[in-house]
Formats: sequence, C-alpha cells, structure tokens
Amino acid sequence: MTRLLGVIAVTVLSLGCGSQPAPPVATSAPFTPAPHANLAQMMRGIPFTFSNIVFDAQSEDPGQPRLPAEVGGGATATFKNVYGGWQAVENSGLALAEAATLAMLPGRFCENGKPVPVQDATYRQAAEGLAAAGRAAYKAAQSRSLDAMVEVSDTVATACANCHEPYRDFDDAKDRCTARDGVAPAE
Repeated sequence: MTRLLGVIAVTVLSLGCGSQPAPPVATSAPFTPAPHANLAQMMRGIPFTFSNIVFDAQSEDPGQPRLPAEVGGGATATFKNVYGGWQAVENSGLALAEAATLAMLPGRFCENGKPVPVQDATYRQAAEGLAAAGRAAYKAAQSRSLDAMVEVSDTVATACANCHEPYRDFDDAKDRCTARDGVAPAE
C-alpha cells in the first residue's frame, strides 16, 4: 500500500509541476540599455560613493571587527554588515570600473543639458582610466593591505581629475561637458 501511495504521489507531482510552461512575460519591446540619469546624478550615485569607500580604506582597516547592525536602523544600518569589510572595498573597486562603462553609454546628458562627450578622445581616455583605476582598487583590496590602498587611492584620484579638470571644473556650469583647451590627462 505504501509503495502504491508513493507511485501515485510521484505521478501527481510530475504532472502538476511540469505539465504547463510558464506564460511568457509581456513586453512592449526588447530591453535596450539606456541611461536613466544625467551624468552628474550617475557620478554622484556610483563613483563618488564608491571612491570614498576606497579612500576610507587608507586609514580605517576594513578588516577590523564591526559592531552588529542595530535592528530598526533602516536599510543602511541593517545591511552595512552583509557585504562589509574588505569585500565592500573590493566591490567598490568593481563599481568604479563598471561606472566607466555607464559614463560611456550613448544618449546620456550632462546636468546642463549637453550630451556627454563620449566621442571626445580625452573623455574616452578618462573613462578608460576610471575603469583601470577601479580594477587596480579591486586588486589592492584583495591584498588586504592599507599600504596598497594608500597607493591605489592616488590612482583613483588621478582618474577622477582626468575627467573633472577638462569637463567639470568650470566656474559656470553651462560650460561643463565641453573639453577645456590645453588640459591633458595626468599620468
């Protein structure tokens, strides 16, 4: 009798679980990557945030034990220990490298309404520099060395300056996203 019930159960489960395919998800068009933020918003949300985590690792050891998050402290307090420590610094380096790709996404505009100059050689070189700095920060974080973080922080700061100086650092915001003549990327 037990064997008969087992056969019936397996038959019912196999019929119920595999008989109907899931309905397709209705979409109006295939997904096409497109920017959702202007350049300033994207830069403040991703590279600014994650470069500061890299910079903090120069003087605050991410490997030190941390206090548990307080219950009810909101998402920031609750999740700060989930991917914290050196893993947070590693992830920050990777976020910087990924942000370079986002900075090159066609169709993005600057805060002043000008298109992001993705075709300018200086801008492209600066984006490549940000990607390289992010990869270097990731590698330095993997070493778990504060000295390595001091060294790579200069690399990250230089990568930021290579875009800020020619494209962002103007007294008048309307001039941003137009390359300033005579500004070459730092080495």
